[in-house]
Formats: sequence, C-alpha cells, structure tokens
Amino acid sequence: MVKLSVVVPFFNVQTYAPDTLASLRANARDDFEFLLVDDCSSDDTPDILERAARALPGAVLIRHERNEGLATARNTGLDAARGEFITFLDGDDWLSPGYYERLVGAAEELGCDFLRTDHTSVTGRARSVRRAPVPRREEVLDPREAILPAHRTTSVDYPFAWAGVYHRRLLDRGLLHFPHGLRTAEDRPWIWRLHREAESFAAIGELGVFYRRGVATSLTQIGDVRQLDFIRAFDQVIEETAQDREADRFLPKAVRTYCAVIAHHIGSIQKFEPDVARQLKAMSAGALRRMPQDVLEQALTAMGGDRAAVLRKLRRRRPAPPPPAPPGGRGPAGTTPSEVAA
Repeated sequence: MVKLSVVVPFFNVQTYAPDTLASLRANARDDFEFLLVDDCSSDDTPDILERAARALPGAVLIRHERNEGLATARNTGLDAARGEFITFLDGDDWLSPGYYERLVGAAEELGCDFLRTDHTSVTGRARSVRRAPVPRREEVLDPREAILPAHRTTSVDYPFAWAGVYHRRLLDRGLLHFPHGLRTAEDRPWIWRLHREAESFAAIGELGVFYRRGVATSLTQIGDVRQLDFIRAFDQVIEETAQDREADRFLPKAVRTYCAVIAHHIGSIQKFEPDVARQLKAMSAGALRRMPQDVLEQALTAMGGDRAAVLRKLRRRRPAPPPPAPPGGRGPAGTTPSEVAA
C-alpha cells in the first residue's frame, strides 16, 4: 500500500528542477510515490524529468499536452494519487532529507484530517522562517475555529498547499482539488474550503520545506493578466462562505482579506502592463460592488487609513463584469502574494 503521494507540478524550471528532484530522492521510501506532472514545459524540464523518472524510486511521470497552470497540474496529480496521505511540492522548491517520513509520522500520531507546518522562505542567499499562524502546536483543533478573528492573520491566510499533509479521506470527500484553470490564488478557495469543511487539523513545528522566492518566471514576479485571476479566486471564497451555516460569523474575515489583497495589488500597480493595470482597477471596482455592502462597509471602517480611502474611491469607479470561469472546469471553486492577510 502507498503511504504517501507527493504531487509535484513542473513548468519551465530547468534551473531548479535538479535540486527539487535530488531532495525527493533524499525523502524516498518504498511506500512513497512521487507524481511528477510536466505542465507542457518548453525548456529542458521534460528531459530532466525523463531521467529522474528512471532514477527516483516511486516516481510516476505524467505529461500535459498543453499548459494548464498550477491548479490543474495539481489536480492531475491528485487524480492519480494512491496514497493514504497526500502532500504537494512545487517544481522550484526543495526539502530537507527525511522530512516526509517525519511528516507522516506526526500525521499518524495525531490522527487528524490535515497537518500544517512551518517553512523556510528563500530569496537568493537570504533565508527566513515562516511560522504557520496557529499558536497551539501538536494539538488536534477544529479548523473552523482557526478562521477567525477577522482582524488578525489566521490559518486561512497561510494557504501554501505544500506546507502540510492531508489524509486521503479529504480527497475522497472532494476537498483537495483546486479550482480548474486559475493561474494564481488557486490556494485561497482551497484553504478556506478545508477550514470550513474538514473536521480536524493540527499544526506542528516541523521545518522541512524550502520555498524559493523571487523566481523570474513566477507569477508573483510577472505583471500580466494572469495575476488578475485573484479576483475569480476570492469571488469564490465570498460565494462559498456566504452559503456556510455560519456565514454571518465568517464573511467579515473573507471580505476583509479580499480587500487587503485588492489594496496590495493597487499599491503595486506600477508592476502591471498599462492595459492590465486598467483592467485591475475596473475588475477590483466590480469585486467591491459584488461584496455584501454592509460587511464591506464594516471592513473598510475597521481597516481605516489610506487603504480604506483607496478602496472607497475604487468602489466609485465604473466596474468591470465578473471574470468568466474557464471552459471545461470543475465548477467555480487560489493568492496573489500568499503573505497578504487582513
């Protein structure tokens, strides 16, 4: 029986893939499988993966015939996963040796639906530790109670899918797939859904994932139209949270986080191409008008200062219609910078 399935999408990461794959070899075990999903790379990544598939124990190579994006590549891996536990890694990040064995051991000991872990953020030669915003460690908790308070950074503001491990029962319940076609912010609806619908989780102080920042090909570094997918991602968060049995309790957090992310993008609008910048303003205006206005007003009052003033002005602009979902998706169901919280 496969104990752990690791889903690893790759797209044009020939510079970093060897390090990623070497770290997977340092984590291999007879009952682990590594689902290497090549998202139609156009550099030397396919050749690197072909060689790795022959040398890495438990490797399964899966190829997309066209580029689908991170969310869909992860879903392809999930569809093939056979493990009792499931986790993720991005094709330009890496692991410490033996990390997955320690992670699975903790998951088996705690027996909850999913675990969240800390990670190391790497920018060039600089490294910093990022802690999962869950103060109580190695204790089984109710994930719904980790959504709030609205005015503080909480577990739903730490959406990194690779910072944890997930029991297969969540996959069987349909809680692990990502919104099809989203090119950024794919993990935002995902983490909110986990916290609303899973029954238990825990956080542990395991540091084993190294998250590479500042990669030139990363969408967080590129100011093109793909960045605007955060609108569709957060629209889904609002829509699904509004249908929750405790919508009145959770919507203020969802709305405030959405506002913070819009303000972040508007604050760095100079990085976008001129036409994309115009679209950003119009689509953000539409998003603000689609939010529940009483909850939005409360959020803006609580935020105060320059951010609230910018958003109030933006709300008065002529809005753009909501962004369409991609054809052939799994239904409406990912951050812009994942560090942005309330």
